[in-house]
Amino acid sequence: MAPELVEGKTVAVIMVGGPTKGTRFRPLSLNLAKPLFPIAGQPMVHHPILSCKKIPNLAHIYLIGFYEEREFSVYCSAISNELKIPVRYLKEEKAHGSAGGLLNFKDHLMEYFPENIIVLNCDVCCNFPLKEMLDAHKAHGGMGTLLVKKVSPDVASQFGELVADPKTGELLHYAEKPETFVSDHINCGVYIFTPDIFRAIEDVSTSRKDRALRRLNSFEALQSATKSIPTDFVRLDQDILTPLAGKKQLYTFETADFWEQIKTPGMSLRCSSLYLEEYRRTSPDLLAKGDNIIGDVFIHPSAKIHPSAKIGPNVSISANARIGPGSRLIGCIILDDVEIKDNAVVMHSIVGWKSTIGRWSRVQGGGDYNAKLGIAILGEDVCVEDEVVVVKCIVLPHKNLNQSVLEEIIL
Repeated sequence: MAPELVEGKTVAVIMVGGPTKGTRFRPLSLNLAKPLFPIAGQPMVHHPILSCKKIPNLAHIYLIGFYEEREFSVYCSAISNELKIPVRYLKEEKAHGSAGGLLNFKDHLMEYFPENIIVLNCDVCCNFPLKEMLDAHKAHGGMGTLLVKKVSPDVASQFGELVADPKTGELLHYAEKPETFVSDHINCGVYIFTPDIFRAIEDVSTSRKDRALRRLNSFEALQSATKSIPTDFVRLDQDILTPLAGKKQLYTFETADFWEQIKTPGMSLRCSSLYLEEYRRTSPDLLAKGDNIIGDVFIHPSAKIHPSAKIGPNVSISANARIGPGSRLIGCIILDDVEIKDNAVVMHSIVGWKSTIGRWSRVQGGGDYNAKLGIAILGEDVCVEDEVVVVKCIVLPHKNLNQSVLEEIIL
């Protein structure tokens, strides 16, 4: 029986990537899919899902990626029950590109006959102003609206740069990571499209197929063999945004709020602090309170914190962690089943699952979220023995540290 046609339905798509895409996130992604890594006490993908939930008439949320389905089955089931909205993971069997992936699952995405399709990247950290974007999108009447932000010109080239009409918001020009400066406005990786996006993607794919069928002389054949792109591989930025800019089909919605990409463990620490600050406005009940709490802190209900431990600011403590007397935690993520013993100090660090920090020990980063060794990272099941100092190090899982180390990667 076909689903009932309901006016105004919206579906959401969150691109979650795959195990070969998040290599910069190691060692934290060795045993856990990056989208499930906890940021401010919640899985990374949880934050955009909660924002999508606020959209009126949301019919379904889809996660699209290359991970095995078993890695998301428990989470999708739990979040679907919690939010009372279906959340489903769709596994791509091969790379289709950011736009081709949408077309590949067109039948799923159009099952509820949506008027609008929200598309966003999982590793984006922002407050996701989706309701405001949707209102603007409907007012423009175009095929798509993308979230944009003004940034410093010296970092703009790391992203897609764009030029928009200052009055109408129409996207006039788009260049993905250009070699020369185009604009200080960048693409934030959050979109709203009408179903017409599928026709645009199909047009790109059809055009490639037509070119492949044309007769080529030997020189052209040689050139095309080295540069050919699969006909069903379509990128949202280069293949859709760039050619459709200036054609009154795409519009922009500018945000002045925080925005970051979570590409590395260092940036996950930065984004954890941003989300903790955002909790003050959206979910103050998630923030811990007490005489030993300083600033924005999340503590899982099952964690045990000694009253003499001082926690914060910008600290997230996960399930079953044990924080001993006299310890001091600043700017860190403490994962499940970690034990931090008496008088230990953890600053600007991520402490992996089941790790132990000994008495009077110190694990400390420098607080530079973009530097390779800007924070300290302990992988799963790392033991730092008593009175050991670990500064600006990355430690792979299952290591025992019995002497102090500075600025090392411990394999």
